[in-house]
Amino acid sequence: MSQSTSTLGLELKKIVKRFGEVTVVTQLDLTVAEGEFVVLLGESGCGKSTTLRMIAGLEEVTEGQILIGGRDVTQAAPMARDIAMVFQNYALYPHMNVAQNMSFALDLAGRPKAEIEAQVNKAAQVLNIEHLLQRKPKELSGGQRQRVAIGRAIVREPKVFLFDEPLSNLDAKLRGHMRAELALLHERLGKTTVYVTHDQIEAMTLANRIVIFDKGRIQQVGTPSEVFNQPATLFVAAFIGTPSMNLLAARFSPEGEHGRLRGEGFDLPAPGWLRSRLSAADQALTVGIRPQALQVTTGAASLMLCADVVEYLGTESQVVGHLDVPGGQRITATLPGDAHDQLHSRIALAVSANDLHVFDTNSGSALRP
Repeated sequence: MSQSTSTLGLELKKIVKRFGEVTVVTQLDLTVAEGEFVVLLGESGCGKSTTLRMIAGLEEVTEGQILIGGRDVTQAAPMARDIAMVFQNYALYPHMNVAQNMSFALDLAGRPKAEIEAQVNKAAQVLNIEHLLQRKPKELSGGQRQRVAIGRAIVREPKVFLFDEPLSNLDAKLRGHMRAELALLHERLGKTTVYVTHDQIEAMTLANRIVIFDKGRIQQVGTPSEVFNQPATLFVAAFIGTPSMNLLAARFSPEGEHGRLRGEGFDLPAPGWLRSRLSAADQALTVGIRPQALQVTTGAASLMLCADVVEYLGTESQVVGHLDVPGGQRITATLPGDAHDQLHSRIALAVSANDLHVFDTNSGSALRP
């Protein structure tokens, strides 16, 4: 579906980035709607931060175009792009107080002092840091410094906010608190936002859409629900979800109404649509099973898990073990309550055909109804 220029926050068109002979971003196409919160997610070195720096103008584009609000800014200087960036290390001036840090860009732009003061006070109120305006960065906690860095971005009223792993320096409890604060901030401001992280929880809880990177290429773009429940590739299936999806090499057997998916140590009911999607009778398949989809059964078992480790997490336990065959593959099951009594035992597990994910092993692509 096409979008009018007025509703386009950001467009990346066939972006390529090379450092010498090394290509780190390849033919990247992405459209971000005005007001949308998009998270670039991937492992270290996958190209997500380089992409963000190209949007900001901090890295040159080797090939392709960047448009913000329909305007081509590919060759524009960072200050001319109408963006504001929040860095991982806060990047605050240590000799300036909070108010001065927040107003610095407006001072450089020659804005009237009354306007600057009003913008700083407004942003400080939004972030609940009015009482910190006269303090220096060294007098602030990590969370307070991050709020100041975000406030410095807010006062500029840019078209696009860029966040480069802004919570990675905070402890786990404070990260959770700041995630909620960022979600509320975006809801209040409604600004186009591109956010880089390697943290799945940040991506799943903050994003309208997630862009999953691997080796400089986009593997999938979708809502948090789509990338979790409908992973497009084996990479996405293995990357999204905690614990990771169990991936098992399988072959299709035409027995019964819908057939079976079989491999070393398991015999699974095939989804009803699978037979019609196979390109060959002996097609190499990979079956994906979320640990949460495995259920203890007293009936016919789809697989037997030998429990090697039990991690009790309060309401549930992560049981890590191996399939009950010689050299059986390691798998994980999420079971309710405390499963320590199952340690070193054989656990009969079943899974619904509707909860299976099936991939073409050779291409890595998901097979779908």
